[in-house]
Amino acid sequence: MAHANDSSPETSSPEPSTHLAQSELGRRGEELAAAYLQQAGYRLVAANFSVPVGQNRKGAVVSVEIDLIAYDDATLCFVEVKTRASDWFAVPSVSVDLRKQRQITRGARAYRRIFGLTSARYRYDVVSIVWPPEGGVAEIELIRNFWTEEKFRKRRWQERYWD
Repeated sequence: MAHANDSSPETSSPEPSTHLAQSELGRRGEELAAAYLQQAGYRLVAANFSVPVGQNRKGAVVSVEIDLIAYDDATLCFVEVKTRASDWFAVPSVSVDLRKQRQITRGARAYRRIFGLTSARYRYDVVSIVWPPEGGVAEIELIRNFWTEEKFRKRRWQERYWD
């Protein structure tokens, strides 16, 4: 009889790496999102675009990756793809938090500057995919204009509040 702490080859089976499984799920989700966007009429121009946007406090270069960049008619769209095996805890788009939005915004500014698109119309979209591990049908949600840059602009007081 084998015990739980027995390390014999018959009882121990290597578990697949969770990180590997998650990265594979993410890659498959990005491929599905790209196909979905093309079917919805988007024109893809880049996938996994990475650009350095600055340095951290320790001097290391900080890069940002934008999952998909596409045109929806004349609007340039920076698309973040979030794929999960379940939405039991929360929908995938919840993980596009303020920090992630700020990073993508910085990367999008750099992209627009590099390619001379500073005056082009643009927006930030999210594709949320729930892909059950049993191989069931994936649920896809496209959320257009998920956030705007207004929340990241520095606020300046227009009037003095004291006199």
